[in-house]
Amino acid sequence: MIDLRQLREDPDRVRASQRARGEDVALVDSLLSADERRRSSGVRFDELRAEQKQLGKLIPKAGADEKAELLKRAEQLKADVKAADAERDAADTETHELLLRLGNLVHPDVPVGGEEDFVTLETHGTVRDFGAEGFEPRDHLELGQLLGAIDVERGAKVSGSRFYFLTGVGALLELALVNAAMAQATAAGFTPMLTPALVRPQSMAGTGFLGQAAQDVYHLDKDDLYLVGTSEVALAAYHMDEILDADKLPLRYAGFSPCFRREAGSHGKDTRGIFRVHQFDKVEMFSYVDPEDSQAEHQRLLAWEKQWLSSLELPFRVIDVASGDLGSSAARKFDCEAWIPTQGKYRELTSTSDCTEFQSRRLSIRVRDGKQVKPLATLNGTLCAVPRTIVAILENHQLADGSVRVPEVLRPYLGGREVLEPVAR
Repeated sequence: MIDLRQLREDPDRVRASQRARGEDVALVDSLLSADERRRSSGVRFDELRAEQKQLGKLIPKAGADEKAELLKRAEQLKADVKAADAERDAADTETHELLLRLGNLVHPDVPVGGEEDFVTLETHGTVRDFGAEGFEPRDHLELGQLLGAIDVERGAKVSGSRFYFLTGVGALLELALVNAAMAQATAAGFTPMLTPALVRPQSMAGTGFLGQAAQDVYHLDKDDLYLVGTSEVALAAYHMDEILDADKLPLRYAGFSPCFRREAGSHGKDTRGIFRVHQFDKVEMFSYVDPEDSQAEHQRLLAWEKQWLSSLELPFRVIDVASGDLGSSAARKFDCEAWIPTQGKYRELTSTSDCTEFQSRRLSIRVRDGKQVKPLATLNGTLCAVPRTIVAILENHQLADGSVRVPEVLRPYLGGREVLEPVAR
């Protein structure tokens, strides 16, 4: 959530942020009104309580006639205090509920617009000319079937559409990717973490995933637990309700977990293969930093993502995501999109978001710097979303005979194997 003082001091900036997101601007005025009622009812409650306490001191000393009047006033005060307390609580609840609906303040440099209004910041690698090489590229599913690596038919039989099995070298390729990604993250100073895949409502709400993203979340009604769509949720809530020491920052964690997404609204999109699925594994970077360092940390997370994709020898571009496509918790987001040959376009592989103080305020995570205690900044960055990375590797490194060259960074994790060969039928 944003700082209420910031809302009071510069409501026009908050309105502009809501407008850029394509969200309800009227919410700002509703929140200002609720906050004013919360503060005024709090003042009235305090005044009435003070009068009530003063009256309590006067009654024992009063004469009979005066005491009767004071007792009458005390009865009225008792009712007034109760009413003021209820009014204060109602205004406080309304303020909190409205505040939870408000997205993070969009960074002023973010391009304004919808999904297609991003700005391309840089491009890396060379897109292969398969025609010049004399063959038509196969898509990742055909390659995966030739390699005995991907089985979507049995995935659908067992679990339904958008589920899959990784088999043989497919399973080994996932393990290689996870281990290589964790090795890079550990070398960069991240603490490796295996995180829970089920979290409580306060963890999911605190990270901002029960707002506009709620339709993509799986909920277990019987247990009131949520399946995470990213280990960001568990890593953000890891220090919930804690005060951290400033000299321990930055704290950086690399979490591995299964991830679950309904993919609501994606009917008909990416139905072939494993690009858009309901369950996948991912290595996620997460940082806790001083708010003044969040923009620099954002660039560092992006640099680690670029290092990873470059090590996989993939052609990719970096985009500055537009305001209407940010997600409620992000003030700014950069995506790295890899080239997918058979689609003839770049597709998102990694993403990194600067959430500033938005999540830490919701999760009550603060930092102590001397005598000052304040919210800190949180940031997240995908290092390796496994299925999409497998898609990009198979399609970009395929050879004419259906085999796939293994990027050098993965070879130590695949027993030195340089090429994945088709299996005999």
